[in-house]
Amino acid sequence: MTSFGKEPLTSWQDGTLFWDPFVLRQQSISAKSSLYELLTALPAQLQPHVDSQEDLTFLWDMFGEKSLHSLVKIHEKLHYYEKQNPVPILHGAAALANDLAEELQNKQLNSEIQELLKLLSKPNLKGATIKKDEHTGAIVVARIMRGGAADRSGLIHVGDELREVNGIPVEDKRPEEIIQILAQSQGAITFKIIPSIKEDVPSKEGKMYMKALFDYDPYEDKAIPCKEAGLSFKKGDILQIMSQDDATWWQAKHEGDANPRAGLIPSKPFQERRFALRRPEVLVQPLKVSNRKSSGFRRSFRLSRKDKKTNKSMYECKKSDQYDTADVPTYEEVSPYRRQNNEKYRLVVLVGPVGVGLNELKRKLLISDTQHYGVTVPHTTRARRSQESDGVEYIFISKHLFETDVQNNKFIEYGEYKNNYYGTSIDSVRSVLAKNKVCLLDVQPHTVKHLRTLEFKPFVIFIKPPSIERLRETRRNAKIISSRDDQGTAKPFTEEDFQEMIKSAQIMESQYGHLFDKIIVNDDLTVAYNELKATFDRLETDTYWVPVSWLHS
Repeated sequence: MTSFGKEPLTSWQDGTLFWDPFVLRQQSISAKSSLYELLTALPAQLQPHVDSQEDLTFLWDMFGEKSLHSLVKIHEKLHYYEKQNPVPILHGAAALANDLAEELQNKQLNSEIQELLKLLSKPNLKGATIKKDEHTGAIVVARIMRGGAADRSGLIHVGDELREVNGIPVEDKRPEEIIQILAQSQGAITFKIIPSIKEDVPSKEGKMYMKALFDYDPYEDKAIPCKEAGLSFKKGDILQIMSQDDATWWQAKHEGDANPRAGLIPSKPFQERRFALRRPEVLVQPLKVSNRKSSGFRRSFRLSRKDKKTNKSMYECKKSDQYDTADVPTYEEVSPYRRQNNEKYRLVVLVGPVGVGLNELKRKLLISDTQHYGVTVPHTTRARRSQESDGVEYIFISKHLFETDVQNNKFIEYGEYKNNYYGTSIDSVRSVLAKNKVCLLDVQPHTVKHLRTLEFKPFVIFIKPPSIERLRETRRNAKIISSRDDQGTAKPFTEEDFQEMIKSAQIMESQYGHLFDKIIVNDDLTVAYNELKATFDRLETDTYWVPVSWLHS
């Protein structure tokens, strides 16, 4: 026999039950009509003190008024019910709370309304779920909500068969009937259960952490069995996985949350299936982003819009864009990591659309400390010019050797321009890191995934443009160079450039935002630089959540 404090119940969409504080037992009301009886007797009591028959008739009429009697009866019942410390008894109370909250949002938010909204938005959830076994007809425990009273008691487990509730047999009852039994119970509840026979298996539950790669609101999820039990989160949140017993719905809580109770989230396999089914076709198309460079400063090679019209070859990674965008971002298992003094610096990857100011930010970082920051030297097959030195501006190699390195996947990205190859090699990144420097690398966003390895432990920063109105204001006098080989003519930004910058940024964030560790809006160059510099400083001292694969060889 198992007995512990009662927890209210509500029903799940799948026919199971859930203990919920919004649902309480229905109280029988048998109010005493003391005030009603007093009013009825009052005219007779006052008769000896009334001087005229007219006054006495007035009293009889007033105290005999049916509407007054009705109001008194209502008052009596409410007064009695209030003394019982009532709470909602409807199974749909949580849904009603949501409707009320929505109505209140349209009102002027004074302190009382704000307090009520806070209470309505944070129901106190705890308990367990039960269901009817389809084969045996038995009532069994389907799920224990981690951190709830049932879990803390340690007396009820998944698979246990429920036989009696407060001495009432429940083998032949439906889940809805058991709700009524529990709703009408008072005080402690006694369960008679038959424990399930199950071997103990070592579990990682409670020790696994996942980084959420998408936003989730259980109240917008039609598939969740109980919206009130769901856990909402935002992209980038760290979730502590408390249970994976259910293949479809995991139990989790936010990392660091002092509340011990867990909530339901869609499991990784389930969410991947859902995302894959509703993924728009546009997201599996290759990302085409035209990139330019600031005057006087070389960056990774990209073709401008003008170049793409006359050159079919685009800079590409060793694997196609379609391969990358076919992946479905849901969760990534992570673990805390802090760089040690004897370790190489983490690779810093900068991503951003054309004209956003990425090159200028990188240049300011390099100038601030040339001994601490470094950039890669690209490879090319074109002839070396008289003022150039091998290994400084470029690493000059033969076309045959370049093509051999391409076949051996030695380039992060590469391409062809005017019959010459250009590319950024993996070894060039290793060369900078070997000098005990922070390597600043800017690449096409689809290459980021292939850099996310134990060796590089990259920290990815997305440089995002401000609104188009701010672009028109701040870039009015700025100029860019369309050629990537230092021979183009600088020209002002056009409205088309601004539109393309905004569109490219939206595509990047939509397709690859789950890979970004930091987003910096370059509205003001000085402010953006200071934020970037502060981020770099913290990167070398603070603890970060990184994929668990980076911590094990």
